[in-house]
Amino acid sequence: MEKFQLSLLFKIIGIGSASGLIYQDETLYIISDNSSYLYEYEIKNTKLNRHSLSENAQENIPKAFKPDFEAITKHADSLYLFGSGSTENRNSMVQVDSKTKEVIKTQDLTDLYLTMQSFAKIAPEDFNIEGVIYNGESWFFFNRGNGKTGKNVVFTVEGKNLVNEFQIISNEFKLPKIKGVRTSFTDAILVEDKIYFLASAENSNSTYDDGEVLGSIIGRIDVKKMKIDFTQKISDTHKFEGLTLYKKSSNEIEFLLCEDNDTEVLEADVYQLKLKI
Repeated sequence: MEKFQLSLLFKIIGIGSASGLIYQDETLYIISDNSSYLYEYEIKNTKLNRHSLSENAQENIPKAFKPDFEAITKHADSLYLFGSGSTENRNSMVQVDSKTKEVIKTQDLTDLYLTMQSFAKIAPEDFNIEGVIYNGESWFFFNRGNGKTGKNVVFTVEGKNLVNEFQIISNEFKLPKIKGVRTSFTDAILVEDKIYFLASAENSNSTYDDGEVLGSIIGRIDVKKMKIDFTQKISDTHKFEGLTLYKKSSNEIEFLLCEDNDTEVLEADVYQLKLKI
């Protein structure tokens, strides 16, 4: 698979450091890694709504204090937002009613994240959840291997809840390099029985500090085999951190992507990616 088309679709003013998005019914739900709002963007009338995820919600929260929401997934009538787990104050999961946009519950996933680290032998400083998928039965968590050990791991979690009754399976993936730097997971979604994922190369060995962006790839994993079907470089300059399904036909699939600009500028670029299948 080599034929793709990437283009800037639109710019949203009012969102900075976009880190995940979901498209549904001409609406985009977007999270930012330095904000405690859920953003709802109505595409047809270009209207942006903000929904508080906590008391005294803020934008451009200082790095040391931000909840670092890096992953968003949807199932039934709920949206689930996840902190990256890269520091102790980034371990929250927030469940939001997708109809009312009200917070249903907030959970502390510290025990789950610590178990993941122990299970896959990932040091706390190398732990960084950037994507989550929920299909109603299983959860898939994607650890971005941008720490010193470079562990790109997919955790499959099953159980009654994510707090104290769960079972974990882990699969580690060796992703391709861009300009000599290994790419690492930045988001993922489930389309039928395939996982499509984004991964970026950033010239830094830290899950906390940003580095020079060297580009991004898209790839696909067979869920049953947990093997990569293909990878394709889609940019030499962008760090794409959000992926959602836009359209699908018999021979083409379209995604919407968002980019983390790593600045305090409240602008979010949304790109359209077309792939031949």
